Amino acid sequence: QVQLVESGGGLVQAGGSLRLSCAASGGSVSNYCMGWFRQAPGEEREFVAAISWSGTNTYYADSVKGRFTISRDNAKNTVYLQMNSLNPEDTAVYYCAAGPRWARAMRRDEYNAWGQGTQVTVSS
Repeated sequence: QVQLVESGGGLVQAGGSLRLSCAASGGSVSNYCMGWFRQAPGEEREFVAAISWSGTNTYYADSVKGRFTISRDNAKNTVYLQMNSLNPEDTAVYYCAAGPRWARAMRRDEYNAWGQGTQVTVSS
């Protein structure tokens, strides 16, 4: 199965930007639905963004629409999450996930492979 490693997390001030990367190995990102989820302490892991296997469709949680952008670089076998206008509510561990082509992108249980997560902390 595909293996995923997230990077790019860190500390940023409110209103700032951050770009997360998800490097895949053992499989091509073009063969999967790729998603980003996040989990804050004491809360459930929630959907953030996803891109279809073809790259033609993207999906976003209402809370991040207009601020976050998911993208993919097939040559680097990497997916990205560009996060702009960050606020303290975005503080969480962010996880990259891969699911089958037919996966319902916003459903957590549709994904088969998960990275270890990267911490994003937004200060006020």
